[in-house]
Amino acid sequence: MKKWSLFILLGAAALLVGTLVLRTEGDGTAQAQTGPGEAAADAQEAARVRAEIQNDPVAPTFAPKGHDVTLVMFTDYQCPYCRKVHPVLEELKRADPKVKIVYRDWPIFGAPSVEAARAAIASTYQGKHAAFNDALMAMPGKVSSPGIRAAADKAGVDWNRLQADLEKHDDEIDAALGRTSKYAAMMGLSGTPALLVGPYLIPGAIDITGLREAVELARTDPTGTAAK
Repeated sequence: MKKWSLFILLGAAALLVGTLVLRTEGDGTAQAQTGPGEAAADAQEAARVRAEIQNDPVAPTFAPKGHDVTLVMFTDYQCPYCRKVHPVLEELKRADPKVKIVYRDWPIFGAPSVEAARAAIASTYQGKHAAFNDALMAMPGKVSSPGIRAAADKAGVDWNRLQADLEKHDDEIDAALGRTSKYAAMMGLSGTPALLVGPYLIPGAIDITGLREAVELARTDPTGTAAK
């Protein structure tokens, strides 16, 4: 993807995520706001929502000390393009030690996706998400219960503890998945993968060159003002 077309894509998305926040009236009808006062209020609300998306107490998170850019990945383990983006994210981790990555599991491809997403989130309670995420992304073919178990074994996940954590944290895991689904709808996402880099949205797969350009844009323009 050419640099200029990447910036156009990101810039258009920044306008969407950064300013097009609709307020809901008492009857549940969303009303668009106009005028400088309303626009400022919308911008503040959008910043608040972005902060919620970027900071979730349950979503698996890689947060190196001193990070200055947050990247949020909306992902499904059955999505082939998510599997292609995974090594790109891993390369970014190695190349840029100041990027925080939040994994927002959005299982939209049915029950096996939900099972994998819940297991991946539960693995954080034993500090195994990174290895388990790698193994799940490397699964051949469609996601299945035996495949999830094999990925867990490959990642060194304590299976009995995983089952216990799934039961113990059932409500909070389901709540986290619900929040991610809500945010995806608010952002107008139609599928996975989707990456929110600072205030900029990339709705689809991207290579390492484009992703590093997006990170630098978010680093130099963390509020998305250059795109407005």
